[in-house]
Amino acid sequence: MLKISLNVVIPDDQIELSAIRAQGAGGQNVNKVSSAIHLRFDINASSLPELYKERLLNLRDQRINKQGVIVIKAQQYRTQENNRANALERLQELIKSVTAVQKIRRPTKATKGSQKRRMDSKTLRGKTKVLRGKISE
Repeated sequence: MLKISLNVVIPDDQIELSAIRAQGAGGQNVNKVSSAIHLRFDINASSLPELYKERLLNLRDQRINKQGVIVIKAQQYRTQENNRANALERLQELIKSVTAVQKIRRPTKATKGSQKRRMDSKTLRGKTKVLRGKISE
């Protein structure tokens, strides 16, 4: 069972884990041992709340395909157990990321005092630059 929050839990039968051979360096071991983990999680067929499903499907993430399946490949570690834990942790983080509610940005205005100070400093700078110019007779 993968615990997302206090009341949201994903059963193990909804997460498909398969061992595959890892890419990259590893010497003789890389051709013999399937240490990488390929995780597949179908959003539509899961027991997640509708709000989570909707937000996950609207998320612009390369790990979510058009059918609504999250595909995570974990091959960072040399052991299958560590890669399995890493894949589950990454799935948990992805689902938790959509649960956070974005704070609504309210545009602010500059105060009258700050606007006046800005204009005064611009005027002063302009006067300094005029004094550097050619003197006309």
